[in-house]
Amino acid sequence: MSDILHVPEIFGSDVFNESVMKERLPEDAYLVWKECVTTGSQLPLDIANHIAEAMKCWAIEKGATHFTHWFQPMTGITAEKHDSFISPAGDGKVIMEFSGKELVRGEPDASSFPSGGLRATFEARGYTAWDPTSSAFIRDGSLYIPTCFFSHTGESLDKKTPLLRSMEEVSREALRILRLFGDTETRRVITCVGAEQEYFLLPKALYAQREDLRLTGRTLFGAQPPKGQELDDHYFGAIRTRVSAFMRDMDEQLWRLGVLSKTKHNESAPCQHEMAPIYTDANTACDANQLTMAVMKKCAAKHNLVCLLHEKPFAGINGSGKHNNWSLATDTGKNLFSPGKTPGQNARFLVFLAAFIAGVDEYQDMLRCTVAYAGNDHRLGANEAPPAIVSVFVGDELTAIIRSIIDGTNYEAPEKSMLRIGVDVLPAIPKDTTDRNRTSPLAFTGNKFELRTLGSSQSIAEPNIALNTIMAEELSRFADILEKADDFDTALHDLVCKTFTEHQRILFGGNGYSDEWKEEAARRGLSNMPSTAVCLPSMVSDKNIDLMVRHGIYTETEYRARYAIHQEAYNKVMGIEARTMVDMAMHQILPAALRYTRDLCDTVSAKKAWGAPCTAESDLIAKMSAQTETLYAGIEALKTVLSQLPAGSHAASMYYHDAVIPCMNTLREAADALEEMTDKSYWPYPTYSDLLYY
Repeated sequence: MSDILHVPEIFGSDVFNESVMKERLPEDAYLVWKECVTTGSQLPLDIANHIAEAMKCWAIEKGATHFTHWFQPMTGITAEKHDSFISPAGDGKVIMEFSGKELVRGEPDASSFPSGGLRATFEARGYTAWDPTSSAFIRDGSLYIPTCFFSHTGESLDKKTPLLRSMEEVSREALRILRLFGDTETRRVITCVGAEQEYFLLPKALYAQREDLRLTGRTLFGAQPPKGQELDDHYFGAIRTRVSAFMRDMDEQLWRLGVLSKTKHNESAPCQHEMAPIYTDANTACDANQLTMAVMKKCAAKHNLVCLLHEKPFAGINGSGKHNNWSLATDTGKNLFSPGKTPGQNARFLVFLAAFIAGVDEYQDMLRCTVAYAGNDHRLGANEAPPAIVSVFVGDELTAIIRSIIDGTNYEAPEKSMLRIGVDVLPAIPKDTTDRNRTSPLAFTGNKFELRTLGSSQSIAEPNIALNTIMAEELSRFADILEKADDFDTALHDLVCKTFTEHQRILFGGNGYSDEWKEEAARRGLSNMPSTAVCLPSMVSDKNIDLMVRHGIYTETEYRARYAIHQEAYNKVMGIEARTMVDMAMHQILPAALRYTRDLCDTVSAKKAWGAPCTAESDLIAKMSAQTETLYAGIEALKTVLSQLPAGSHAASMYYHDAVIPCMNTLREAADALEEMTDKSYWPYPTYSDLLYY
């Protein structure tokens, strides 16, 4: 890493982006590619050959020897298979070749990726197809080509394909609304996303000593340290030198890859940090977030650190999530969630706002399911992350405006006026005059919505697919009504007023952590699904399936496969965690406690021989023995419930939730109590104090 960074020079230097293509491609080939990207049409093979040749030459100049189709299977992480550019040239020599066919299509094995029943084990064939809207890049001596992944029979096996479909669908329906407002210039509406990323950093040597961290990504045992985060001294505090070096290295790597890494700071918990990027289109943002997580892990290893992306690595202190900033913008540069300065812009804003609020209310269960993972269950609903109840916060100003529209009353700020929606009569709406509400799952922040429920380890694709699709649904319904209206202004006013009235229950600006809100949400009829096991079945309700199939985001088979994969992943994670607890308790914690108890007994015997008092040792022996018995009983209880796991994915999920997790909690309580009594030199792995205050 260089001592002085010239960021404008290095930014995107390892990316085969549009400027590189414009420089290296024949003009006609570049223009055809540009048109294909803009319109979504298919790229001709001869143009693909031109691009492949230019891409290969550029990559070789950058030191690349291999290429890989980089895709996002339904594991939630990325996958890659590397092939070299070499091809036999005769006489024992090789040449470097890369064709358009190799660029646009690959054939990795699909049998070992989750398919949710879409593929049988023996049906191994899968294909990758180049995504020309996402730039190729160089990493670790290979040319990475972002691709979609699908089966031999054409079903989507990845997260990118449905995301691209949802982006097309919301663009199509948004354009219908824009045309009604007289916008004839916009050709495309772009889903814009910025995903903030939280993470923990730990010393590699300490991490290696903890079986639970290595196998599950979180600490399954651990007594609370004398100091947690109660002093709030880590949040936005001075960054440690070692961590600062990691962040500087990470930024340089991300900038070279064209990732818009903007902000870095310490987060609430000890050893917790955050990286925030600049907005970009949803497809690029999803690719960039996957790259960011991969770079974080590799870069941490380089600095003898380990990056933890689990949602709750440590009990008792804040976990990690992502804030997914989402909005819609035209290809002419207009943000459709910016209130604007003219009545026409304001009316358009209120239509899009009403559509968003209606969509969230009608599909709140689907949004909740997109962030339902075993790790995220530890965060959602705790006083550190938004509650599991989905609601929308719009701030005092917009709440007052919506209220006046519903009631037909005067809107008294910034100046008293009757609010009637129409392109010529609506007064100006302030852009951002409200406080933030960090307890809200979905908060309007001036010109975008911030979805705060995502887990730190998950792909951002599925939440954005859901946001795009529910928005497309409501805009489609609005357009159907407005396109038939004789009086556009009247129809517009009535539609927005009716929508706000029918869906006002989803709006909430108070404390989402409070018990009062849970009671109020129940009275409003809002769903409250605090765990993955309880939540997931609603994912495949008739309403949700119909939405996704009708808009062409998934086939019913593809969508049900996602449900099966989510449920299977939850069950597998819970099984691994429970078995790891049994292993650690039986082979590490119990022997350590027994050794300490034995040595205490030896000490008592020696003291009694000398006639010395041994009250402390005797008291400790009694407590240790009792707690050791409790620990052993907990081990046996957990082993017993694991042996009785029922068949069937849903039944197993509920069994983990209702039977296994309580046993895990009981076992942890016994182990953590022993940790507080046992001499530190006997304890078999680093404690919370060791890990968090290294």
